Amino acid sequence: MEKLPLHVGLIMDGNGRWAKKRLMPRSFGHNAGMNRVIALAEHAQKRGIKYLTVYALSSENLSRPKEELEGLYSLFRKYFSENVKKLYMQNAAVKIIGDMHGLPQDVAKLLKEGEENSPQNATFTMVFAINYGSRGEIARAARLAAESGGEITEKTLEKYLYTGGLPSPDLIIRTGGELRLSNFLLYQAAYAELYFTDVLFPDFTEKEFDKALNEFSHRERRFGKV
Repeated sequence: MEKLPLHVGLIMDGNGRWAKKRLMPRSFGHNAGMNRVIALAEHAQKRGIKYLTVYALSSENLSRPKEELEGLYSLFRKYFSENVKKLYMQNAAVKIIGDMHGLPQDVAKLLKEGEENSPQNATFTMVFAINYGSRGEIARAARLAAESGGEITEKTLEKYLYTGGLPSPDLIIRTGGELRLSNFLLYQAAYAELYFTDVLFPDFTEKEFDKALNEFSHRERRFGKV
């Protein structure tokens, strides 16, 4: 490929529908999705991508049935620490973005520890967007920027985003057939290339990921210039 994105955003859609097609509960699809995302992170790192941000749980998702949310939290409790250790072994760091106050305390603690225990000088960063909503993030950043007392500019606003210090995504991929961003990285995606696929997330293999990278490599990015 002629060029690769530095930072990829991934909206992991279709876990529930994947499970329904197999006459299984939605939790079965979420479990399959969690296994898939770690494999994709390892693949992205091997390809030379430096940042992968995955939309693991939106703030709107917290309105889903309690049973489904408890199933998701149970997956974090059971697999999160084990999976991030795999990332550490590949010299990958973990970063969490989103509002941790809306999560069960033990889950928030797990996520915080995953971030704090990351290796220093990592060559790859895996970003989990959990209880995340971009509109809320922007409002929070504007409030913090105003409280700082200085002039509110793009630079100061970006400093207070959850993603402060990270480069904006070059490519955002959405699986599952929907054609929208669903409140994911709205500010950061100003000039991101968008890639949509009908493939449900548990079936989104490394080969499918490479299709998105290949598509990106053939696009001309002008950033508003001629």
